[in-house]
Amino acid sequence: MAGIVVVFDFDKTIIDLDSDNWVVDELGATDLFNQLLPTMPWNSVMLFNKLQDRMMKELHEQGKTIKDIEEVLKRAPAIPRVVPAIKAAHALGCDLRIVSDANLFYIETILNHLGISDCFTEIHTNPGYVDEEGRLRIRPHHDFHTSSHGCSSNTCPPNMCKGLVIEKIQASLAKEGKKRMIYLGDGAGDYCPSLKLKEQDFVMPRKDFPVWKLINENHDLVKAEIHGWSDGEEQEQILLQIIKTISMEDNQFLSVDCKFQTIPINAVHEAITKALPVPY
Repeated sequence: MAGIVVVFDFDKTIIDLDSDNWVVDELGATDLFNQLLPTMPWNSVMLFNKLQDRMMKELHEQGKTIKDIEEVLKRAPAIPRVVPAIKAAHALGCDLRIVSDANLFYIETILNHLGISDCFTEIHTNPGYVDEEGRLRIRPHHDFHTSSHGCSSNTCPPNMCKGLVIEKIQASLAKEGKKRMIYLGDGAGDYCPSLKLKEQDFVMPRKDFPVWKLINENHDLVKAEIHGWSDGEEQEQILLQIIKTISMEDNQFLSVDCKFQTIPINAVHEAITKALPVPY
């Protein structure tokens, strides 16, 4: 399945909540967040990274440690069945990546805790790192203070256009030969990358979430095949069914290689054969 690239959003697509809000609420800093909000040069959601960075400074000064943040992140609930789905897609040789407006520290901490960090070849997100003082710092993926990323879509925040990220991934894949992409997301920021997908690609928007609404309102603008999902079980079934369909169309057959050393070949075969067709 080396010709299949599966791109996941993170918040509300892999974990079942917003990681930024989860950390703030679980550390008991909701009131502090609400106090800081009016003091920031806020022009809608675009400066959220700056607010989060300020929040981390305040929490650090209150004695909250990186360990405290890590423990909170480890309690973040994954969407049911998403971990088995990711492991199965990886075992089948798919190239898995993440494109998210969360931050690297949160994502890596949660992926490591779930035991799926090795399944992903790339993570495109806002940098998050621990500085020399032991404080978590959060920076925007794109420095919108110096220049615009240039996307005209009103669904993309200045700090990150996922559509541009997808175009860069597509350019790199073009050098490697034919690739087909499956994109999974839920938020308004996942609409722009959905428009960048090609006719041979697939987009999996979460039903009744912002990206689902935007795609349905602009259905003719989306070239990729659309497959909505509501919960983790449906996400798993549809994802594995799409992988199975692509493999049949491209005459790709399972073979035992190094990627199957961690998952028996009969388990991989079972994962595919159990992927039942789902009404679209």
